[in-house]
Amino acid sequence: MSKQAPRVSRLILTGFMGAGKSTVGAILARDLGWKFIDLDRIIEASSQSTIAEIFRDHGEQEFRRRERDAVRQVGHQEEIVLALGGGAIEDDSTRSLVIHSPGNCLVFLDAEFSELLARCTVEGQTRPLLADLESLKERHARRLPFYRAAHVTVTTSGLTARDVANDVLARVSQEWLIEVRKG
Repeated sequence: MSKQAPRVSRLILTGFMGAGKSTVGAILARDLGWKFIDLDRIIEASSQSTIAEIFRDHGEQEFRRRERDAVRQVGHQEEIVLALGGGAIEDDSTRSLVIHSPGNCLVFLDAEFSELLARCTVEGQTRPLLADLESLKERHARRLPFYRAAHVTVTTSGLTARDVANDVLARVSQEWLIEVRKG
């Protein structure tokens, strides 16, 4: 690693639903001694509504506006691991903010589509978006180029969340200055 390597103050996780952003993010935050933030929880708290209610009552465009505002709200904080919602990266302004802000390292958690689907089904409970598989495949394909614009890509297929977190730290520390304080 060169002495000119950028310092990471915000590790930002992106990927499709089921990629493990929240689970891996919490592990990374513990390992780093940083704060973990799930962007969807920030939006729900500030809206006093669930994500599903926001979509139902106000539509996707309004949800994306709230999502962009939430990224701006937490984007100045130091030493955070931020799990984005799966679609946050589709918004041009949000994508530019997470990719180009100094101190941000955007990490794409990648997995095979079939594995992502399997992770989203929990003992009889299925996420509402899974009802229309063709639409879901199209959504995944539309987002892939945006996900691939991340600074780092880590493949998660067949790995435990702990292994993914280890891979993220290893990959990020190859090109960025990041201090692991716990773990």
